[in-house]
Amino acid sequence: MTDTLDPITLEVLWNRLLSVVNEQQVTLMRTAFSTVVRESQDLACGVFDTRGSMIAQSLTGTPGHINAMATGVRHFLRAYPAETLQPGDVLITNDPWQTAGQINDMTILTPVFKDTRLVAYFASTCHAPDIGGRIFSGEAREVYEEGLRIPITKLFIRDEPNAELFKIIRANVRTPNETIGDLYAQTSSNAVGARELLHFMSEFALDSIDPLADEIIMRSERAMRAAIRALPNGRYENESWSDGYDEPIHIKVAVTVEDEDLFIDFAGSSPQSSRGINVVLNYTHAYASFAIKAAVSPDVPHNEGAFRPVHVTAPPGSILNCLEPAAVASRHLIGHFLPGVIFGALAPAMPGKLIACGADPIWISVLHGKWPGSQESFTFSLFQCGGTGARAIKDGLNSTGFPSGVAGVPAEIVESLTPLVQYRRELRTDSGGAGTFRGGLGQWTEIGSPGNAAWGISALVDRTHFPANGLEGGGYGAAGEYLVNKSIRPQPKALFSVAPGDRVQLNPAGGGGYGDPFQRAVEMVLRDVVNGYVSLEAPEREYGVVIRYLGSADQLVRPPELYALDEAATLALRGQRPSGSEI
Repeated sequence: MTDTLDPITLEVLWNRLLSVVNEQQVTLMRTAFSTVVRESQDLACGVFDTRGSMIAQSLTGTPGHINAMATGVRHFLRAYPAETLQPGDVLITNDPWQTAGQINDMTILTPVFKDTRLVAYFASTCHAPDIGGRIFSGEAREVYEEGLRIPITKLFIRDEPNAELFKIIRANVRTPNETIGDLYAQTSSNAVGARELLHFMSEFALDSIDPLADEIIMRSERAMRAAIRALPNGRYENESWSDGYDEPIHIKVAVTVEDEDLFIDFAGSSPQSSRGINVVLNYTHAYASFAIKAAVSPDVPHNEGAFRPVHVTAPPGSILNCLEPAAVASRHLIGHFLPGVIFGALAPAMPGKLIACGADPIWISVLHGKWPGSQESFTFSLFQCGGTGARAIKDGLNSTGFPSGVAGVPAEIVESLTPLVQYRRELRTDSGGAGTFRGGLGQWTEIGSPGNAAWGISALVDRTHFPANGLEGGGYGAAGEYLVNKSIRPQPKALFSVAPGDRVQLNPAGGGGYGDPFQRAVEMVLRDVVNGYVSLEAPEREYGVVIRYLGSADQLVRPPELYALDEAATLALRGQRPSGSEI
């Protein structure tokens, strides 16, 4: 088939295939029961050929789900070879070492049959709102404590639900309706993808999609290898630190470029932890391979071919290649550091092309308790994003998920699905690292119960001790803050009981800056002050820019025209720096 494919036809088929997986994704988001999927978009969808190679992914998704699912589908095929499957069968697992690294992540795989012949697979991975065990946290010491672990098995058998498995799941989770509802949504979305793929095959008279998959994957691999070949050969190293649980975690990486292959080795990183912050190799590979694609060739279609030139290793028993039965629930708090530390390693090989470190781990806080005047419980997952690192030619993005791509949850959703109130939610002044281009801002948020009932929080947060560093002379972003009543600092990865009337502050970190702050255009500094991104006092200290406020200090509303640049004072300050920019 591929011998007759001209570039125009191939482009038409590729875009048509993308529309199929995007319809799969839309179906999933519109039928999901949980806010984790509907609002935060913590999901992945993809189509695979008969060998289990990912051909295409949906528009929305997180690397920890997409890339881990891409390598994880082969585990399904080993457990259930094609000859053991029939139309209407649907497979499931949440085994951390085979898919996305934690038991909250459910992967559903659906074989697609054309008549009686298997022609493809559709898969989706979603973060379940609850899976039993401890409340989602980093406290566990073994994976057995973290909830119900489902080996690869059949969720549906010839279109009939596996009733016994559904009973087991329902009996072991705190949110049975949402958790079971999401499993049906995943199954339905895979079915929609399968239906549309069969329409696509009929429309273009395709008996098999494997030849098309071969062509797409081959072209992606060729483009990825060409992009790696453009890098200077060599070994590039970097390191970073996470807050860890009881002690800091060291992340060390060596990136070796050898012609058209790239090797990423995490030897020298901390040993696996006794707490639930460990990372399985599948998840490590997911974020490391994503980092290379994002840095080296972001336009290459994301599929099996983009992974082949990238080789990821970590010592067995280390924090990034933990061994069973290690606890892994909060693996994202370490795994999300990987793109930033890899970018830092590659910065000398790719000057002016990479971003500074950002807030990195998305903050996930599980809020739980009882509704006032009722014994009915609530369990809610609150996703929050800090700032991204600055880019070589642009400021970082404010309160934007990276590298996860997960969206924050609106305050209205929190207040409609829990008895809690979000009293504050705004961009965090001075949290973006100074630089020629400023790091993205984090958030100030405050939440509490207006009633007289206690509630609980499991706040999975990081970068409270090790802020995001800048690149090329850029400054650090602000560290994150997790406070109760502005003074109590709970363990940031454990359960905490909140008394009635207490206020919890969850303030994600800001991103690092890029380039010399004294090279930042003064009009950009002035605009940041007017917008409240930077305080009135910070520009003189951080940027060598003096800005005066000409109005009354007690004015609540401060019109932009009342801010003025003191050109003489700025010129004097910047003149003390050889690299100072002119005004």
